[in-house]
Amino acid sequence: MKEVVHSDGAPKAIGPYSQALRAGQGMLFLSGQIPLDPATGELVPGDVRAQTERVMENLAAVLRVAGLSFEHVVKTTIYLADLGDFAAVNEVYGRRFPQAPPARATVQVAALPRGARVEIDAIAVA
Repeated sequence: MKEVVHSDGAPKAIGPYSQALRAGQGMLFLSGQIPLDPATGELVPGDVRAQTERVMENLAAVLRVAGLSFEHVVKTTIYLADLGDFAAVNEVYGRRFPQAPPARATVQVAALPRGARVEIDAIAVA
């Protein structure tokens, strides 16, 4: 059994997918978030740090509506348009996981939706 999870505090899906699905024994699968401002649907202005902050805020909004937080995240994948942004993204990302950070993969991709520089997805467990 699965349940769709949606937060108005994160951008609406720009394709045929859910912001997140709750399934199994308290597992929450969060779709990748790019740095869209949920109020405007547009990419946030600024560098990769600003984009990563928005991505993390979007993920936090979806976690919140599911009654969870970053403490519940067990796995993430970070997609970067340029692996040269790795250190800057780590700086912003790391602030959300001060203790026991989740398992993670980071990959460089040819392109991301809407010209974003970063996208992050996550799995959380209640």
